Amino acid sequence: MTRSAGFQTIAVTAGLGLLAAGCSQEKPAEPTSPIEAPAAQDAAAVGYACESGRTVVVAYPDAQTARVSYDGKDYALTNVVSASGARYAGQGLGWWTASRGETESGTLSRMGQTAGQGDQADGVIIERCSRPVAAVAPPPAGAPCAAETLRLAVEGGDAGMGHRVTTLALRNTGATACTVTGYPSVSLLDGDGRLLTGVRAVQTPGNYFAQGRAPTPVEIRPQQAAWFDLAWTVIPHEDKGETACPSAKTVRVTAPGAATAIALPLAFTPCGGQVEVSPLRPVAEASAQAAAPAAG
Repeated sequence: MTRSAGFQTIAVTAGLGLLAAGCSQEKPAEPTSPIEAPAAQDAAAVGYACESGRTVVVAYPDAQTARVSYDGKDYALTNVVSASGARYAGQGLGWWTASRGETESGTLSRMGQTAGQGDQADGVIIERCSRPVAAVAPPPAGAPCAAETLRLAVEGGDAGMGHRVTTLALRNTGATACTVTGYPSVSLLDGDGRLLTGVRAVQTPGNYFAQGRAPTPVEIRPQQAAWFDLAWTVIPHEDKGETACPSAKTVRVTAPGAATAIALPLAFTPCGGQVEVSPLRPVAEASAQAAAPAAG
């Protein structure tokens, strides 16, 4: 072998080695932004009562996202820059919220071509809404109620103008007092025990039959109970393509702070794709509301 041929062989071998080394290097992992993380699908939805009489339902699965349901449609909005409060934009809508005292206000806007940029001053307001929020409360006196010590039962109900409400009780069967605060988690099952995915539970402070109230800690002593309402409509929303309402056979409830759910047979037909869930309240307060004379 000549010297020149040897040099050529060494050069080719070195080049192939460098190429192999370059191919074997792994590409550095790119950091994952919180915005790119999949949003939680079971985030609790809250209802905002609007001046028009409608309700804007919003779920906040994370700090960057607001999932807005309005007029039979769902929208995914993303947090944007705001001079005050919290502002979200996307899919032609803008949603702005701010809290003052015990009230949270929400404004829904129809956005132009620049939605999501700047302060979104070009939006046209289509709904002005609000909901009461919980005031800062002292730490609850008792430990959270465990599902093993709670019994779910129907305590009453009402009906009128296509609306229905059932009052449910979480009764403490344990030997010591426990505390619940806020809204119970509610899901519905059909006759085969399958989840009714087309009906969601919306947390709202009031309903057609009762004024709203902010969630507060409720101490449940042994053999006493805390009440909450489950409200719905029985008239199909034909303007949204609903000709028949789904049939629920079982309600499944998880108390705030509890690890497991409690099931109760309850047959009803919620229309409009949702049921409204009120905050838990003391029985004494619930009884006083029931005894109050009806207006009009």
